[in-house]
Amino acid sequence: MQIPIKQTNQLDVKKFALFNLGFRPFFLGASFFAMISIATWMLVYFSYVSIAIENISVSQWHAHEMLYGYSMAVVAGFLLTAVKNWTGIPTLFGRPLMLLFLLWCVARLLFLFGSSFLLWVAVTDLLFGLMLIIAITLPTVKAKQWKQLAVVSKVTLLWIGNIAFYLGSFGILTNGMQYAIIGAVLLFIGLILMIGRRVIPFFIERGNETKVQLKQYQWLDLSILTLFVALFLNAIFINNAFLTTLFAWSLFALNGYRLTNWHISSIWRVPLLWSLYVSAWLINIGFLFYGLPSQHGSLSILTLHLFTIGGIGLMTLSMMSRVALGHTGRDIKKPSYWIALAFATLIASALLRAIVPMFTSQVYSFWVIAASFLWIFSFAIFVLIYTPILLKPRTDGVFG
Repeated sequence: MQIPIKQTNQLDVKKFALFNLGFRPFFLGASFFAMISIATWMLVYFSYVSIAIENISVSQWHAHEMLYGYSMAVVAGFLLTAVKNWTGIPTLFGRPLMLLFLLWCVARLLFLFGSSFLLWVAVTDLLFGLMLIIAITLPTVKAKQWKQLAVVSKVTLLWIGNIAFYLGSFGILTNGMQYAIIGAVLLFIGLILMIGRRVIPFFIERGNETKVQLKQYQWLDLSILTLFVALFLNAIFINNAFLTTLFAWSLFALNGYRLTNWHISSIWRVPLLWSLYVSAWLINIGFLFYGLPSQHGSLSILTLHLFTIGGIGLMTLSMMSRVALGHTGRDIKKPSYWIALAFATLIASALLRAIVPMFTSQVYSFWVIAASFLWIFSFAIFVLIYTPILLKPRTDGVFG
């Protein structure tokens, strides 16, 4: 539903719509940061640039910014938009939204300089997370949509994880950075499983040329949820290799069965559908690799990137591409032809970073470079296509 908003003089919404709704600044900011952060990481990784970092490894710095920086921005944009639709109550817009986005930007900018401004990074980053939690909780509670608090709880856990990261970086919490990074990866995967269960089959049914109803089973959804919670608790508190294999491979089997129920051949003609479906399968393959006994119950660097590039990266790029069209009054069935190339390139990036090195580890550095360039290229396509869409008002004249 569309909600009429009394337009104030906060912004000239007729000409500049960036702060009309949460998805606009955060999708745009996330896409630019996706390129900047990986480009910076490559310069650091291959020792072309050095940054001052204390108590944090460069890998932890990189992982934090892709998870709590890029991924949190996409989550913020998506939820500020979705909560408005779920509850019928407006979320942040205008100056309050600008302030929230500014906090995120300041934290990202300062952390590009390493740990030199770590205290200010922590303050702005945690304040951003707290404001986001409040911004999505208040309308949810006001509308008494208690089931949506499951989503809010995951965002809150991510905020707590970020606190753990900074406590670890200041030497207060032992292994705080490790807990924060592993926890964030699994929490983002959990969010994707939860929200994806709602939207992916809905999008497939709605996007199909003929009427179709996909098979859904409550026992299957509850089983996947229970197993994922068990996997998460084991990863954070126990880290038992046998339990990791048991839970991860059970998830692979059950989630794989659910995904086969969501498959229809027509999705392969629609980039905004097959990208979501492929991402869901890459996450599922991630469960398979996560359970391999050779990993000793821990996330290997290759499995980590299968979850992050193939799962989080492709899913967020696909969701941003669809949401940005739908919530600006544009036809979601007619995206730019170039966006399919962005999706395919990102899939190639995931494969080169997570799968190919398993068989050709002697040229590992080459695959890292290639995957990074493909990631940057994918988001460059998104930026070129969607910057004017995100800056301009809706085509139908509705505020948002």
